[in-house]
Amino acid sequence: MCDAFGIVNFETANVNIKGLGDYRPVSAFSFLGRYRLVDFPISNMSNSGINHIKVLVKSNPRSLVEHLGTGRHYNINSKRGKLHILPAASLDDKDFYNTDVNALMYNLNAIEDISQKYVVLAPSHMVYRQDFSKLLDIHMESGADITMLYQNVDNAKEAFIDCDVVNLNKQKGLLSLERNRGNAKARAISLETYVLSKELFITLVKKAANTSSLYWFRDIVNDMCTELDIRGVAHRGFVACINDFQSYYKGNMELLDYDKGEDLFDDNWPFYTRTNDSCPTQYYKDIVVRHSIISNGCTIEGNVINSVIGRGVEVKKGAVIENSVILPGAVIGENVHINNVVVDKRARIVNKKEVCSVSEHPLYVKRNDKI
Repeated sequence: MCDAFGIVNFETANVNIKGLGDYRPVSAFSFLGRYRLVDFPISNMSNSGINHIKVLVKSNPRSLVEHLGTGRHYNINSKRGKLHILPAASLDDKDFYNTDVNALMYNLNAIEDISQKYVVLAPSHMVYRQDFSKLLDIHMESGADITMLYQNVDNAKEAFIDCDVVNLNKQKGLLSLERNRGNAKARAISLETYVLSKELFITLVKKAANTSSLYWFRDIVNDMCTELDIRGVAHRGFVACINDFQSYYKGNMELLDYDKGEDLFDDNWPFYTRTNDSCPTQYYKDIVVRHSIISNGCTIEGNVINSVIGRGVEVKKGAVIENSVILPGAVIGENVHINNVVVDKRARIVNKKEVCSVSEHPLYVKRNDKI
């Protein structure tokens, strides 16, 4: 068992996903048809031997709380492990005092009571595979105060906008954090994942709260980089940062690429999620289904090409779905053609026969809407 507990942080202030974010927190977003974004950090922690996990909830908690349940589906040790939900002091998403530091201060007693010596803080809006036990070993061997995870990218001009850029010295020590404004192609992007002792973590949270009511944890890390030994560790592998509508769409589309999917998913490192009992998907005769991810419980009477289809979706006869993300329970009516569209849960596209856009600007169909 890993001598650390995990905290899954909610999305930072620079994460703004219009449409989808009106109905649920980012951590509860459907991803690849069957997962929620929160499944990835929790699974990474569970697979790493971290059995005491706390999930910060910022706003619209119902869908996230319902999905997490008791946490049994995350393979957390049922005798020693726990999955706790820590609500923010205010569940108003528009409250600009709603920072992770204020949420942590609100729940500080629950954190102080934990027996584990170290803490792993990971975001809910980034998708990647990481063994946190190895990261903890690196942290302890280095003697650093804080170890943070980052990713070297070569597409920072068009991706990872508003994410933190990690400026390091030659010894991988943190010099500063700054926002990615798309000014350079090659950047070291922070994955907003930190490993440190529980004692230091609590000290920094209190210091951040005393410094400013609007401070986030990344702000106090940036302030303390000259006083503490903060070192970066490079992550290698697929990373998707879901911080706007375009990146949500792109993240789903990218994982239709077999090589990228194989990079993220590993038979020895499962990503857990809440399952339901539903029948296998039914495919009718004389249809084309190609280069797509289709979840269980669907009825496919039309053509599906290069798309992600969630659970229980109905694709009626003559319909054509291309380059789209369809969330659970949606209905695509007869002879409807959609292309580059994100269709939210239980929406119905039946009367409008063509709903198309371009990949740079995908369309969004609201939850429960009828078109």
